[in-house]
Amino acid sequence: MSDKTERKPLFDKILIANRGEIACRVMHTAKRLGIKTVAVYSEADADSMHVKLADEAYLIGTAPAADSYLRADTIIDVVRRSGAQAIHPGYGFLSENAKFAETLASEGIAFIGPPGAAMRAMGSKSESKRIMQKAGVPVVPGYHGENQDVAFLKQQAEQIGYPVLIKAVLGGGGKGMRIVEKPADFEMMLDSSRREALKSFGDDNVLVEKYLIKPRHVEVQVFADKLGNAVHLFERDCSVQRRHQKIIEEAPAPDLLPEVRRQLGEKAVAAAKAVKYEGAGTVEFIMDDETQQFYFMEMNTRLQVEHPVTEMITNTDLVQWQLEVAAGNRLPKLQHDIVCTGHAFEARIYAENPENGFLPDTGRLIHLATPQPSTDVRVETGVQAGDAISVYYDPMIAKLVVRGEDRQAALRVLRKALAEYEVVGLHTNIEFLRRLAESPDFIAGKVETGFINKHLGELFPPVAQPSAESIVQAALAHVIDSSTKAALSTHGGLASPWAAIDSFRLNAFGAQTTTLAYGDHQYSAVVSVVRNGVYSICVKSESGDKIAEFDNVQPLWEPLPGGVGSTSAGGHLRALLNDRLCASNVVFSDKDSSITVFDQGRVAVFKVPVPQFIDDASAAAPGSVTAPMSCKIVQVMVEPGAEVEQNAPLVVLEAMKMEHVIKAPKAGKIADVYYKVGDLVEEGKNLVAFEDE
Repeated sequence: MSDKTERKPLFDKILIANRGEIACRVMHTAKRLGIKTVAVYSEADADSMHVKLADEAYLIGTAPAADSYLRADTIIDVVRRSGAQAIHPGYGFLSENAKFAETLASEGIAFIGPPGAAMRAMGSKSESKRIMQKAGVPVVPGYHGENQDVAFLKQQAEQIGYPVLIKAVLGGGGKGMRIVEKPADFEMMLDSSRREALKSFGDDNVLVEKYLIKPRHVEVQVFADKLGNAVHLFERDCSVQRRHQKIIEEAPAPDLLPEVRRQLGEKAVAAAKAVKYEGAGTVEFIMDDETQQFYFMEMNTRLQVEHPVTEMITNTDLVQWQLEVAAGNRLPKLQHDIVCTGHAFEARIYAENPENGFLPDTGRLIHLATPQPSTDVRVETGVQAGDAISVYYDPMIAKLVVRGEDRQAALRVLRKALAEYEVVGLHTNIEFLRRLAESPDFIAGKVETGFINKHLGELFPPVAQPSAESIVQAALAHVIDSSTKAALSTHGGLASPWAAIDSFRLNAFGAQTTTLAYGDHQYSAVVSVVRNGVYSICVKSESGDKIAEFDNVQPLWEPLPGGVGSTSAGGHLRALLNDRLCASNVVFSDKDSSITVFDQGRVAVFKVPVPQFIDDASAAAPGSVTAPMSCKIVQVMVEPGAEVEQNAPLVVLEAMKMEHVIKAPKAGKIADVYYKVGDLVEEGKNLVAFEDE
């Protein structure tokens, strides 16, 4: 083991073979170190943030990853043309492709990651488990062999005992992973796992393991250099997941016995040394929540999405560590130098709808406002307002990373930061994350992978009705917006930031009524002019009962960036409502005729009712099954005239590299199937129609 050697210079120029927030993350460190960066991008990412941040950028193909970010030959050609000395793969795409790393080595291009041999050994779930067994590390009971015959795998599952977990051998991020509860579902789940694995990793081999009923997911960050040094940077807990994918991570893991914590680190370092590992890696363990007995699951031979929580508690820059190791330098710190200070959380902000099974969403970010970054708050993202979340890539908008002196302090920072996060244009999981961070069991550190299912009532409470103040602010903003557009029309497109108030004051003497829908309820706000710039507002329920009344309201309105009267804009509204000074961002969306009020941590989304004839025209046909998200059709399992039972699979969709099975809502006869395999479908479109009963 070496602790001293002559320091070698870092690269002058690197290419980042990735996109989105991880490409931006690598570029930030590279720029700080004076390293030039080269971006590659697909046609869908032409205006993306990582392209704008890079010193150079090259178009490498069309939107599908297989035609762009997975084109190793094209990316290597860009390296030659740009003069880059090394490639940083980020995570996903080619980051764990041993052949790619070996090809780069043969051409004299540095790969900022582990050698291909280590990737082959640890990137394969089956091979890595064999290595761990040889090293004396316990592994989960299961079949990790090469026989991929369907009947044989099903026989192995029966010997292991249901429930079992089917996992892609080269998998990660929950892709290719399926829980099988009973033998009757095995073939269908195996087929789905293989399709997803083949698309994501180019390999459809699987393994079958016992599914632990109450597990925790604990992982250890390891790092090794070319000089024989290997260290761990403590552990992370990633137990709270949906669809087998992490949504919130923390470091260190809560409530571990000191001896267990020590063993985790030691076993992880031993695993890295066993394969002569180099660079950043994560050794993942599944832990019995009751006994804290842990089992090796896999090693991710790359930088993880959640690496920032480790950086926050160790005061390190792991991307810089990667660059140092790839250049041939010693690790910046050895084990005795690494100290854990404080506690950190990472909340992944996703474009998805938690109320609809966490299905991903696509669309344009009409409005985006984030918490103010500081030493204790980081927002890692690859998008900005106006960008689109595409069906082709992962739906993550950003990673919100916070730190505190202890776990409770970090949670307090997290709750405040989530309350300051604003997104309009598509569904997000922000409100769900807020409820999660407020859960008593989560606050107490009682985390395990079944946490969400066991706390459904708490995490998905009945929809609370909006406050009268929120209704008033939405109504005022709607009137101001309408008046602004009238002023723009009247004055030939010229209007001051206060034109809305001026126009409203001049033309609205008397009263105006605004109707707003919130869920299944409707409210009306009657805005009456008292004198210039002063209004009274009465809020009524759908039945006409008065809910609240506000007098002497003097609103101030400042348009948000996007232009006065823009169809995707809004404004900052300040108004004293009785004794409460409200200061809110109010955002309009033409996509769904909504008005979103962000009122100092409170969020309310209202719909402006559309005329009935328009609403009827957009309604789904009776007896039809619609697409729950924008997607691609990957399998059609029925045809017109087929008789199906309730819950029978009808269509398999793919969105954001994940498959979703659409099942029959009832028994009946299929009247029509509207799409074929390969078709792209917008959210809400009819997929299958049933014959009338």
